[in-house]
Amino acid sequence: MKINHLCVFCGASQGNNSVFRASAVSLGSELAKNKIQLIYGGGSSGLMGFLANSVLASGGEVTGVIPQHLKDRELGHHGLTKLEVVDNMHQRKERMFELADGIVVLPGGVGTLEEVLEIITWKQLGLHKKPIIFLNIMGYWENFYNLIKATVEQGFANEQTQNLYISIDAPECLIPTLENL
Repeated sequence: MKINHLCVFCGASQGNNSVFRASAVSLGSELAKNKIQLIYGGGSSGLMGFLANSVLASGGEVTGVIPQHLKDRELGHHGLTKLEVVDNMHQRKERMFELADGIVVLPGGVGTLEEVLEIITWKQLGLHKKPIIFLNIMGYWENFYNLIKATVEQGFANEQTQNLYISIDAPECLIPTLENL
């Protein structure tokens, strides 16, 4: 599958392990090297900032999508290829999805969880067929996978729910994974 624009959901915080930051930087250079434009939340802090800066430093293009209220708090990245300002968080997620050919999920907090759960739900409902790939750095997403498994085991989701996304362990696995879709 040819991916030209990839949406990445990730934390506005950097986490407490340098491996998360290093993975964001590595992913950014992989995207730029493969001429895949980054679509992300437009922030300058946390993993979002490390990711965007890495893409830019590697000669790639970055489109950020940020709600006005976050831009007003001076949280937007000022060096992007393009920064789109929207009215609210829902429009942000919707616009990022519209611009992207696929979704990658790095570690993050409840905002990242909310974003990816809605995108998975849209896929479950047949609203899209875009790949959703979790970058499971140091097993970060294992508890999420177990939660989804529990929803299946308890009869709240069908078994196919676990097939709506892919898990990879390292940024360098992304391009081969996309090529094999």
